[in-house]
Amino acid sequence: MTNFMYIFCLFAWGLNFIAVKIQGTPISLELSLTYRLLITAVLFIILSACLRPKDKPKRNDIPFIVIFGICNFMLSYLCLYYATILSSAAMVTLIFSLKVILTPIALRVFLKESFHPRILLGGILGVLGVCILLYPSMGDIHSFSDLKGILIALLGTIITAIGDATSARNAKNKVNPLYANAIGFTVGGILLGIFALSKGQVISFPHSISYWSGLLYLTLIASFGAWLFYLKLVEQIGGAKSGYMVALFPAIAGIASVAIGESAPSVYLLVGCIFSCLGAGIALGIGSYISKIKVKTNSINK
Repeated sequence: MTNFMYIFCLFAWGLNFIAVKIQGTPISLELSLTYRLLITAVLFIILSACLRPKDKPKRNDIPFIVIFGICNFMLSYLCLYYATILSSAAMVTLIFSLKVILTPIALRVFLKESFHPRILLGGILGVLGVCILLYPSMGDIHSFSDLKGILIALLGTIITAIGDATSARNAKNKVNPLYANAIGFTVGGILLGIFALSKGQVISFPHSISYWSGLLYLTLIASFGAWLFYLKLVEQIGGAKSGYMVALFPAIAGIASVAIGESAPSVYLLVGCIFSCLGAGIALGIGSYISKIKVKTNSINK
């Protein structure tokens, strides 16, 4: 089940930018994100009401759940979406891949978790794979707008790492993911909606099928399903290993781009995917896993 949840989150979030492209921008990013967050919040509230799981959050857990919602659902999305507009999507994806190193650092700083050398090595290989993958399309930084986009992307990545640390804290304190997601998405959606309205944006609903099909994917798959599984992964294998999947997002997106005819296959794509997958395997301790399987196999044969 752990492998299934990991793969589900990997592909759900790895295809995020494809879904955003399909959705388009007939209305502001703030309103689109507000719709996404609030619809997802309703889904988690309904699921929580039906299942009524144990491990309800205590009073001292609420501030950390709120921080989790603001960081991971509101601010990080907003920063990265704006960064994509100001700079290139390739550059933003590259910067966001630094999360594979920033999340373990945040876990070390805030939760005093051990920092295993293989996580750092895997993170470096993952970032190297992303660099190779995006090298042909990175181009040069031409204007202040590009620089501003890069800085916002870095800020969004740091905020995401802090949010991952709070989610790990909540998991350690046995806060059920359903309650954490329900509260987090609700808080993020309401605050983002207030922000949009304060900017004078008018609530409107586009009529295009592409917009709603994109929103449907981003809501049901990339938000509801992926975040439900992701927090279970944080609980089972830890925040550092769970967060490492972000290094594979560009590889997944690159393959999808080739599949739909947006990009042509290249050596950069192949080598970048190999480095990213190798880094993921090292960070997840796949070597130890294979060794355990060999030990079990030898024991059975004997």
